[in-house]
Amino acid sequence: MREIIISRQEEGQRLMRYLRGYLPGAGSGFLHKMLRKKNIKLNQAKADGTEKLICGDRIQIYFSEETLKTFRQGTSTALQVKKADEKTRLSPLRRQIKVLYRDQDVLFLHKPAGLLTQKSGPGDDSLNDYLLDYWAREIMAGKDLPPSFRPSVANRLDRNTSGIVACGLTTRGLQILSSLFKNRELVKYYLCIVRGTVTGSRRLRAYLKKDEEANQVALYKEAVEGSAPVETWYETLCSGREASLLKVRLVTGRSHQIRAHLSSLGHPILGDGKYGDPEFNRNLKKGSRSLMLHSSELILPERTGSIPDSLRGLKIRDPLPEEFREALLMFSLT
Repeated sequence: MREIIISRQEEGQRLMRYLRGYLPGAGSGFLHKMLRKKNIKLNQAKADGTEKLICGDRIQIYFSEETLKTFRQGTSTALQVKKADEKTRLSPLRRQIKVLYRDQDVLFLHKPAGLLTQKSGPGDDSLNDYLLDYWAREIMAGKDLPPSFRPSVANRLDRNTSGIVACGLTTRGLQILSSLFKNRELVKYYLCIVRGTVTGSRRLRAYLKKDEEANQVALYKEAVEGSAPVETWYETLCSGREASLLKVRLVTGRSHQIRAHLSSLGHPILGDGKYGDPEFNRNLKKGSRSLMLHSSELILPERTGSIPDSLRGLKIRDPLPEEFREALLMFSLT
């Protein structure tokens, strides 16, 4: 018999989800059968798999070690935390990552432009890889890593966009953040430098359709097949003859939404190689990978309920990166 004690990082999961992660070689039907036959128990009592686990719960699995080994085989390599080597840890992009806020459930990080939020290939480094390394090294140092939980980012930024990325350090933290993003309860502000003179504020509405193969979006005035409604608000903070600084609020949060919306108005973002103006982009220093789009502020709702008091109304702010400040000076937008 093997007994597993649920850690704080793992609480909040349903028992069946936990078992599927812990025993990936066993099918759901088999696990339900083992629960019915009491070969798997929760706190020495019969369970049906729908129970929500809390810290300190004990799961008893009455399998032989050989059977356990068989069902444990094939455990996702994502569950294995591999610490970054010294070269990766000291890479220029990783050195720019900053912790903006941390508590026992959530972590907010500054992502530098040029770094992927999540890797797209085996050889990539990403903010999520940094998070796993940080978690194992700084938070779980000297402790046994929980077998069925790993922290994860809860939102994404484009590779060349800088700014705030929210991360869950526990199952509870991930659930809270995922719910807030899904229900659009977070207020998200961006700062960007765009071509031309812009004044005032405006609320933009359109329908966005993404070409997954080309990784590019198109905007339409009316709904078309495969499109989704998008809404973007902006306010002009500073305006010049060649460029303007805008504060943008994402009302919806679709891929490339801000970039495509502003470009459709004739005000593409500086440094945007996909929707931008090559002539305007030449103002950036050669070799720069930065898009002058920065996720600068994230505001959590005031409502009570599942959100802990420590997070209610929390405002996360991320100062502008150096390249962005240099571009503001170049266009006298200060």
